[in-house]
Amino acid sequence: MAGSEDREYSEFCKIVMKQQELILVGGGGHCKSVIEVAESAGIRIAGILDTRENVGKKVLGYDIIGTDDAIAEWVNKAEFIVTVGHIKNAALRVGLHEKIAATGGRFATLIASTAHVSKYAIIGEGTVIMHQALVNADAKIGKGCIINTFANIEHDAVIGDYCHISTGAMVNGNCVVGQKTFLGSQSVIVNGVSVVEGCVIAAGTMVRKNILRKGVYSDNPAMLKIKL
Repeated sequence: MAGSEDREYSEFCKIVMKQQELILVGGGGHCKSVIEVAESAGIRIAGILDTRENVGKKVLGYDIIGTDDAIAEWVNKAEFIVTVGHIKNAALRVGLHEKIAATGGRFATLIASTAHVSKYAIIGEGTVIMHQALVNADAKIGKGCIINTFANIEHDAVIGDYCHISTGAMVNGNCVVGQKTFLGSQSVIVNGVSVVEGCVIAAGTMVRKNILRKGVYSDNPAMLKIKL
């Protein structure tokens, strides 16, 4: 049976990863991580769009071929991944997603070769699942999310659109994380807990009770530090 399950999972990955060429939108540090994920999945990168002053430069050997004003030129040639991280909030990433969608662009969904995504999970378009991440059965991850290295999304968890789940963060079973939320590295959301949209959960924070007010939280247990 184990061999059969492994083959089914392998076929699932092939279906998800079978994309056209990629255009990456954003040329910073997060772009480098996404490049490695795309390469591990065997997906060809056509180029990177970034700020005007960086056009003509390279990121890990890939050319920055234009700014986001060039999105329309690639709509019929490639799929897109926004490779801007969570900078203070999700606004820049959301804006780029909306700009791509408005031009008729299509989003890829990337899963690293070393990640494990249950065949029973749902992954939204434009989401990247990075190396050694685990997404378990019946988990639902929205569009435009970052599920970073060694992150763990347990069974029946729901991750809203445009969330950034950082390295080693753990979202336990039946949790709900509101859209545009940032979970810092090695933060933990305890089973069945909900976090309202737009929150920032600092690295190492333990969330034991529902978070109902948008803000920045840290400590164990999580305490509101800044209202947003």
